[in-house]
Amino acid sequence: MSHMMNRLRLIAVLGLILVLGNPVFGGGDKQSSAASPSSGGSDVSGKLVIYTSIYEDVIEALDKALEKKFPNADIEFFYGGTGALQAKIAAEIDAGKLGCDLLLVAEPSYSLELKEKGMLHSYVSSLAGRLAFDYDKEGYWYPVRICNMVLAYNPEKVAKNSIPNSLRDFAFDSSVKGLISMGNPLTSGTTMAAVTALRDKYGYEYFQALGNQGVKVESGSVALTKLQTGECKVIMILEESILKVREEDDSKLEVIYPTDGTIIIPSTVMTIADKWSANKNTKLAEALTDWLLSDEGQENIVKGWMHSPIKNFAKLPYDGIPTTQIMANQIPVNWENVYRQREEIRTRFEEHVTKK
Repeated sequence: MSHMMNRLRLIAVLGLILVLGNPVFGGGDKQSSAASPSSGGSDVSGKLVIYTSIYEDVIEALDKALEKKFPNADIEFFYGGTGALQAKIAAEIDAGKLGCDLLLVAEPSYSLELKEKGMLHSYVSSLAGRLAFDYDKEGYWYPVRICNMVLAYNPEKVAKNSIPNSLRDFAFDSSVKGLISMGNPLTSGTTMAAVTALRDKYGYEYFQALGNQGVKVESGSVALTKLQTGECKVIMILEESILKVREEDDSKLEVIYPTDGTIIIPSTVMTIADKWSANKNTKLAEALTDWLLSDEGQENIVKGWMHSPIKNFAKLPYDGIPTTQIMANQIPVNWENVYRQREEIRTRFEEHVTKK
């Protein structure tokens, strides 16, 4: 492999998000009998290109681990936000071929979309039975990391009991009007999942309330800065973003696991079918999928401040609470709704929040 800096390239933020998918349709390359993992290691070689929305510093750590695990392989990472990746892939679909072989994306609905289009390769991993979260039983996609949408605050600026501790109150408690922040569901897959779940639970009145609150729609890094300075009292953000600054920067920012439920977002891996893939290296893709589902791969995920999707995995992200505790109180996401009602949800969010 060449040095990481020669392989990690930023994808410019592009416009529209692709239509998300349907879980009931199949397609793509089918491998029905692969019950055991690929052996991996030095017996696999060739090139593999991965599109991913994982943090760049986490990508760098994964890249170093993969270089040791697969010394004869050339693995390239392309980083971009979910919206940017999906828009790039939309353009590549129009051109007839993708520039990648493997995808590590924010949430399952995009996996459902590509499966429906017949663009994925089926690989039935023998490690799938370890998963505590849903996966595609035909082997088209697996969750390999768990992201949690939570609230966060700065205890050096405000008292926890003086601010919203639920996602409902985040939108409806007028005491924090103009002092809240969240991501953009038009560009962030995890935020799109979150607003769909909140719409399902509280109705479109939730979007209206966000607009009335004057919620700031911005990147996580901007929101974190505003939380530090006190410009925001409470923000809706991924748990991993807070755990990361707590460990790396010794930040005092704290996670609030919402009293009405955390929004749990499994992030998936999927292999592109040979017809569409850049390098047609399914053997290496299968070996890498198994590595991601293995203890070694999962330890690298947890080091990146995300939870493991593996049942009773021994390690937790820095300062994270047990995954089972989070699962016990959650707001579910209907991935079918994320897909089927995407345009409607997006339009309503723009109408009530971003264009208000």
